[in-house]
Amino acid sequence: MAILKIARMGHEVLTARAAPVAAVDTPEMQRLLADMAETLEDAGGVGLAAPQVHVSLRLFIYYVPKSRAGAGEPVPLTAVFNPEIEPLSDEIVEDWEACLSIPGLRAAVPRHTHIRLTAQNATGAAFTRDLAGFEARIVQHEYDHLNGTLYPSRLTDFTRFGFNEEIYRNPTLHPEATT
Repeated sequence: MAILKIARMGHEVLTARAAPVAAVDTPEMQRLLADMAETLEDAGGVGLAAPQVHVSLRLFIYYVPKSRAGAGEPVPLTAVFNPEIEPLSDEIVEDWEACLSIPGLRAAVPRHTHIRLTAQNATGAAFTRDLAGFEARIVQHEYDHLNGTLYPSRLTDFTRFGFNEEIYRNPTLHPEATT
């Protein structure tokens, strides 16, 4: 396994639509998954899309730690190939997001609260899951990467976009701010 270099905002791989993965259960894809998992752990994120590691394929991994599961259960590391998502309601909520490709910044991003994810897993088997809350937010964020979209393009209020240190110090932006 290897820790891969993460593409940063401005790199062309992050603005292109990624290609479908033709064969999921291959040694190359399994090696990429292992490398992405090691990279995600090293970076301290909850999701990572293949374009973020300079591989323009429709693949991402994610997990939901116990600390972010809310009333639900934590979600183990999950591989998602060739995903499609559809909103299950019109309800949209703004919440804070950060991105490994945009280090040091975060913003309040509007996302659907409930979605349906249809994809293939690491063995190539098709699956469908209805997702809500933080898990739905992660999946939408990673799915955007596969379509060449970074979260700043989704912002509706640029006063809720800034450097982590400033956001965390501002009690009007962050409920746990320290001044």
